[in-house]
Amino acid sequence: MKNIKIGAIAAVMWLAASAANAREVTLVTGLRGPEGPLYVDGNLYFVGWVSNTLSRWDGHATTVINTLEGCGHNGLALTQQKTFLLACTDDHGAILELDLSGKQLRRWDADDMGRPFTGGINDVVVSANGGAYATVFGPPKALPTAVAGKILYLAPGAKQWIEVADDLNYANGIGVSPDQKTLYVSETVGNCILKFTVNADGSLSERSNFVLLNLLVPDKVKSWWLGPDSMKIDRKGNIFVAQWSGGKVLKISPEGKLLHVFAIEAGNGTTNVAFGVDEKQIYVTVVKDPDDPQARGSIVRIDNVQ
Repeated sequence: MKNIKIGAIAAVMWLAASAANAREVTLVTGLRGPEGPLYVDGNLYFVGWVSNTLSRWDGHATTVINTLEGCGHNGLALTQQKTFLLACTDDHGAILELDLSGKQLRRWDADDMGRPFTGGINDVVVSANGGAYATVFGPPKALPTAVAGKILYLAPGAKQWIEVADDLNYANGIGVSPDQKTLYVSETVGNCILKFTVNADGSLSERSNFVLLNLLVPDKVKSWWLGPDSMKIDRKGNIFVAQWSGGKVLKISPEGKLLHVFAIEAGNGTTNVAFGVDEKQIYVTVVKDPDDPQARGSIVRIDNVQ
């Protein structure tokens, strides 16, 4: 009876949160593996993990500014020096630093101990002190039996990434709270978001479960791969997380309360979000069909719900 009651409550919450869903505008189509959106100085940057590209959309046209076969471009973050940190999600894994024109400035293929990023780098976030965190995803298998995800940290001014957490169930999106005290990370397999306390030296402690998404919204499908993908955190500390195979973006408070559900019409493979000017709008990268090997998709814009 308890499970039935919880499911009913989740369904009611989802319907209530979805009732006022904002109008969805399609901006860019014909993409293969859209991910990593960032809105910078009036331009929208995004990647394609199937097309191995980083592109810039200026509001009218799309320009490919970086192509690197075998990278599988994925997460994208802006540094304080106005360069990009880009996640290569192919199984061998790499992290690239690029300038805003797409030129490669630096590349990492292993951590400080020489361990390769096996399983691929999925996402990257830059903290307020100039340090950065990245997630190692896990072996790309149809049946995700390995629990091999990791979190890496690059301290301000450091030359090498270090491992600060392991044994994550396919670590995906990653974000830091505005006060820089909490790190959130998506475990796609398990449909869970974890949180860690960020210590003064950038290390992590007090690992705990933050939310289970199936307790916030009903599962759209039954799949190993139904779970949180990438995320962004707004100025109030609310988490905007895309749910892969769920076709939605969830807005979750720092207390773990569901604030709103953005149901995305463009597809079920929602992958990531970016904030526009003053966080009044959000840009969503989405794959139409999560089972499509080409991951064909688009980018849509919707009004935020404050």
